[in-house]
Amino acid sequence: MLHDYLSRILTARVYALAVQTPLSEMKSLSDQTGARIWLKREDQQPIFSFKLRGAANKIALLDETQKKAGVIAASAGNHAQGVGMAAKYYNIPATIVMPQTTPAIKVDAVKAYGATAVLFGDSYDEACAHAYELQAQTGAVFIPPFDDPDVIAGQGTVGMEILQQCNEKPYAVFVPVGGGGLIAGIGAYIKSVMPEVKVIGVEPEGAASLYHSLKAGHRVPLKVVDRFADGVAVKQVGEETFKVAQECVDEVILVSTDEICTAVRDTFEGARAIVEPAGALALAGLKKYAAQHDVKDRDLVAIASGANVNFDRFGTIVERAELGAGGEMLLAVTIPEKAGSFLKFCALIGQRNVTEFNYRFSAPEQAQVLTGIRIRDRAERTKLIKDLEAAGLPVCDMTDNKMTRRHVRHMVGGRIRTPERELLYRFEFPERPGALLDFLTKLAGRWSISLFHYRNHGAAYGHVLVGMMVPEQDNSLFEQFLEEVGFSYEEETDNPAYRYFLGDPDKTKAEDLSLAVIG
Repeated sequence: MLHDYLSRILTARVYALAVQTPLSEMKSLSDQTGARIWLKREDQQPIFSFKLRGAANKIALLDETQKKAGVIAASAGNHAQGVGMAAKYYNIPATIVMPQTTPAIKVDAVKAYGATAVLFGDSYDEACAHAYELQAQTGAVFIPPFDDPDVIAGQGTVGMEILQQCNEKPYAVFVPVGGGGLIAGIGAYIKSVMPEVKVIGVEPEGAASLYHSLKAGHRVPLKVVDRFADGVAVKQVGEETFKVAQECVDEVILVSTDEICTAVRDTFEGARAIVEPAGALALAGLKKYAAQHDVKDRDLVAIASGANVNFDRFGTIVERAELGAGGEMLLAVTIPEKAGSFLKFCALIGQRNVTEFNYRFSAPEQAQVLTGIRIRDRAERTKLIKDLEAAGLPVCDMTDNKMTRRHVRHMVGGRIRTPERELLYRFEFPERPGALLDFLTKLAGRWSISLFHYRNHGAAYGHVLVGMMVPEQDNSLFEQFLEEVGFSYEEETDNPAYRYFLGDPDKTKAEDLSLAVIG
């Protein structure tokens, strides 16, 4: 079988459309691991994905009768663009069926090639079934995304290029796995030419079809598929790709969503490239492997398989990358509800870079603060928790709590009923270590803080929303404090959002809210 694939790969017709992508060293990761880590930049293909290779080869090999009938495909996005581009190049009509969950950037790209995009179902498997129905009705040629010898051979040219580009024989090549076309092609070529080179697949923990299939000795369909890395969100590895994988895949590594997000960040920092989650999958697996094995002075290659990601996903990726790298901890801390307690808490945090504070007065005896803190490693995380507990502040480590990370950290708040006067201010201060502590030191426990929200967004200036209980007789002292603090500020006590969602409902009349919104 492998000899047949070697011949197919060597004669694959991909370069009318695809390009030979560079192999870039990741210097910082190389320094960290002691290995030489390389990134195969398939994100630099014309469609920003390796999928062009398989589609180009399959369509180039169609005869004239098949080309006149047109082509149809099912894809979560990248294969769709490959089919669209190849069909346009050979002047063939194309229809692409895509899940309704496909990112808009991929749908728009398909349309830009002149192909007809049909959105159907919530998964690749549902879209694929619908594509076969349309194929039976129209007589168009179905172009599989992975489970086809010509497609596998096209993807296998990635492996051919890697061995040509490496000055030294690589110790291992890490390949992202969805349906298995890429790892089957790369594996078939490498094991035919240099069988001693390891071929290691990488899958998300929640989409581990090949991992479970290899363990079972037969293809295993997944009941549920995690769709975060949508480019590899496939319920079942292909029949042909699985046969090849059984012969040439040494092992499969599973990685978490946070590890994938961290690898997206590593790719940007090391190569100034922005890849999609599936595009960073192989690097996430490489890092995990390097942490568990002696890789000193060895050459490791990861495939950066694609860069088709919606801009609005970056916020989630960046946030989870901090947690995945162990660079941020989330703590729920209980503090006494009295003046100066918040300052004491912040003093214990010290000069550490605070990424977030969420606090809202809720009871007269004690308060809960949810805070994010940047740390170097787990040892620092453990030390800070011990320091807080030693100071009499009970702590619950929420760093690994999925509900807190995904939802609760953005939902801390509420309305309070209090006889005291609450003032709400928004402050802007330079984003530097200690700035937040300086602010609280100037406040110096003179007034109780009833609300506090801060989130570090990586900008030059940070924004803090603060509620303080300030009696009217302290007006002049409070104005003096505002001048002393030295930061830009704006009062938000009359902001309708405050009156709707945060202020004392007993002190807010319905007509006031109506006027505020109109105004």
